[in-house]
Amino acid sequence: MKRILSTLLALLVAFWAASGQTGDGKAAAKASAVNASAAKAPTTAVKKRQSNPDAHRLAPSYGPGKLRIAVFGGSLSVNRESDAAKRLWAEAMDAEVTTYGVGGAGFAISKGYSIQRQVDTAGVYDIYVLWASTNDFAGDRECGSWKDYTELDGYDPARLDTQCGGINYCIRQIRQKAPSGRIVFFTSLRLFRRE
Repeated sequence: MKRILSTLLALLVAFWAASGQTGDGKAAAKASAVNASAAKAPTTAVKKRQSNPDAHRLAPSYGPGKLRIAVFGGSLSVNRESDAAKRLWAEAMDAEVTTYGVGGAGFAISKGYSIQRQVDTAGVYDIYVLWASTNDFAGDRECGSWKDYTELDGYDPARLDTQCGGINYCIRQIRQKAPSGRIVFFTSLRLFRRE
């Protein structure tokens, strides 16, 4: 499992280095232009079985069959460069990758078609990639506390509009629907200009 997660992380870093994102505002404009229907129709990248002779070595704990990966996030999880990364994952791990991401989404419930809502609509997967969230930062969403939306605050729904509350909500929902699923956090590095 460590090798799978290491491979996934290495591919994400390689993707990010290749995409050359900057904080010039183009990404935000691109995010607002994303069609909302993407939230209703997740995309799937499938690599045919036997395409990678090392697939059994890359995912030994999953036995025969495809590794299933779900990706959640904002525009960086659905742009052209991320599609290239997801094709690499599909090939390297003989995986089926399904994307639920929607431009503008963040962990806070009020940030677009939030990652909370994306996780709610998803099924059961082996790996859940939470690819966020520059949108929470750019949208001035409160960071909150690690206690937000936990047993410690009685799962206070008012805390779902903080980044921490949204993250805790997503973790809880994933654990309920897929107790053995792995969760991978990926935060894209961007330069933000505040003028």
